[in-house]
Amino acid sequence: MKKRLLFLPMMLLLLTGCGGGQEGETGAEALAVAIRGEYMAMTGYSLQAQVNADYGQRVYDFTLSVTSDGEETTVVIREPEMLAGVTARMDGDEGTLEYEDLSLETGFLDGESLSPVSALPTLVEAARTQYIDRCTLADGVLEVHCADPEEDAGTGREVTLYFDAQTHALTGGEISQDGRRVITCEITEFTKT
Repeated sequence: MKKRLLFLPMMLLLLTGCGGGQEGETGAEALAVAIRGEYMAMTGYSLQAQVNADYGQRVYDFTLSVTSDGEETTVVIREPEMLAGVTARMDGDEGTLEYEDLSLETGFLDGESLSPVSALPTLVEAARTQYIDRCTLADGVLEVHCADPEEDAGTGREVTLYFDAQTHALTGGEISQDGRRVITCEITEFTKT
């Protein structure tokens, strides 16, 4: 209980920008607060997703599955077929890529750490911890835009998350770097634990 009370001030601080104070967004703000609390409290998750990574000159499409127990996150490439079975295991700042002698060099999408394999854990982490700049609710979908409040719009990394308003499941997301969308994800299955 004590641990949860410590998160409350942080949660309120992270949500101060949600909705921009515009009339009619109270439902979106309340839902974003509820979902943030659920995602902060979850101990693990599993998901399946279609991921599109745009490097500018090259575009890659992947089908990935991800499982996390709160300690280790495992990402398995399902498609394209030639990469099926390649597995990435991430534990804190360390990670390994496993699959016989095959390797795929795609590079980072942000020059630092964002890759197609790290995109889905990045979305889930944004749902749990990133500053919410604004949120809207329409047609049963909650859209939450996360950005660094110290940065100008279109600068640095920005994340847009889509949640099912009824189930609170993460259904998709986009990651932009310096105003250019580099990752688009459609999540087909999401389970919180």
